[in-house]
Amino acid sequence: MGNYIGIDIGGTKSAVVLARVSGDEICMLERVAFATADCASTIDKFFFSIGEILKKRNIEASDIEAVGISSGGPLDSQRGVIMSPPNLIGWDDVHITKIFHQRLGVESYLQNDANACALAEWKFGAGRGTRNMVFMTFGTGLGAGLIINGRLYSGSNGNAGEVGHIRLERFGPVGYGKKGSFEGFCSGSGIAQAGRTRALELFQSGKKCAFCSDVSKLGEISAKTIAEAAEAGDADAVEVYRQSGRYLGRGVSVLIDIINPERVVIGSIYERSRGLLEAHMLEEIRREALGVSAKVCTVVPASLGDSIGDYAAISVAVEGGRKNL
Repeated sequence: MGNYIGIDIGGTKSAVVLARVSGDEICMLERVAFATADCASTIDKFFFSIGEILKKRNIEASDIEAVGISSGGPLDSQRGVIMSPPNLIGWDDVHITKIFHQRLGVESYLQNDANACALAEWKFGAGRGTRNMVFMTFGTGLGAGLIINGRLYSGSNGNAGEVGHIRLERFGPVGYGKKGSFEGFCSGSGIAQAGRTRALELFQSGKKCAFCSDVSKLGEISAKTIAEAAEAGDADAVEVYRQSGRYLGRGVSVLIDIINPERVVIGSIYERSRGLLEAHMLEEIRREALGVSAKVCTVVPASLGDSIGDYAAISVAVEGGRKNL
């Protein structure tokens, strides 16, 4: 049993978590969340919050086994450096693990948020008990974390699993800088793009759109508003999600063929809108994936919900001493 600190760095919100871990059992002890600001003041807030948490629990820094840091990329997990993520303006070449190690005297580890969430779902969530698992974010963007032979696979410089960059079609919604990419079809931003295109087609044909009142409101369309219309039975909204589900199946089929996982765990939008996506995804997997590999793979929603960021950061800390991190 050991005490671990998790640092979750998000574009709008960040958090410090203290947890006690014994084997595959985790007990969250304390959590402090706050708005992410500029780099220097946010880091100061991390250390202030850590001090308050340790004081409250009567724990010394020397009693902490490790610190795990989860952040959006790009980053270099081997060197522990955050490298100018687009959602963290001003966080340029930040040697974050060195900073924590020097201030606390505790070994510190860094992973991108997709890898961190993969570790979390594998150790404590929907991937528990597997040796080969893929976790997919399916949120604002699309990324993946890969567990292969019971270990996180992060690649030569920590950029394995960037499945959103795969091009599935020559044309289509833009994601990860590519038209027709996996992220373009299967992300919140991509679904919103597809919804805006469909709404514009309806307006130009003199028809109404259930998820957008008029052309001036096209910018307000989101994956959520389309899902709400689809769940209410609107055919156009259902079609937007049918398309996303179909391409989700196509992309997952590629992963099944290459990695041969036991389980694919999908978070965020898939968790919330599984009913709109699953049947179309499975149909495409049956059509596209190698049968012997698809037969041993199940596709399930992530199970840690809104707490996944906390579990992710702690999981990075717990797994930090392993050679592949």
